[in-house]
Amino acid sequence: MPTFKRIIENKSTEQFSGLPYIYSLLNCLICSWYGLPWVTQGTILVATVNSFGALFHSAYIILFIINSERRKRVSMSALTVGVLCAFALIVCASLELLEGRARRNFVGYLSATSLVSMFASPLFIISLVIRTKSVEFMPFHLSLATYFMSIAFFAYGVLLNDFFIYVSN
Repeated sequence: MPTFKRIIENKSTEQFSGLPYIYSLLNCLICSWYGLPWVTQGTILVATVNSFGALFHSAYIILFIINSERRKRVSMSALTVGVLCAFALIVCASLELLEGRARRNFVGYLSATSLVSMFASPLFIISLVIRTKSVEFMPFHLSLATYFMSIAFFAYGVLLNDFFIYVSN
């Protein structure tokens, strides 16, 4: 929220990167799909939490695009469309080509991979942090929230004995 408050007030994304929000959207979409009964039974909490996450990240991305300069706006829009197309392909492929355990494993591995990439996405800005000797453009609140969310989902995964939830977290 503080990052987007600043972006809206300044009407500029400055040197903030939109990649953490793109990766987070993809992760939330895939994890939502993993948590639905068509893929995994008994993990509706995963679908619920990640659906809200997808809504919030969609709003953040829209605000980011609106307040970006043209080049960044086109890039972020293309990445967002790419994420939505990739997610649609994942859903269609998993429904049409796979059943039962194979579907769960396919979406589970994708979910774990997307979660790791989401955790790594704030690191893309690390060169700017080193160059400027400032963490001003590092999404601290996003990183902190992700850390606490990860601890909670690790515990949830252990309680459910769900490999895909606890290992990636």
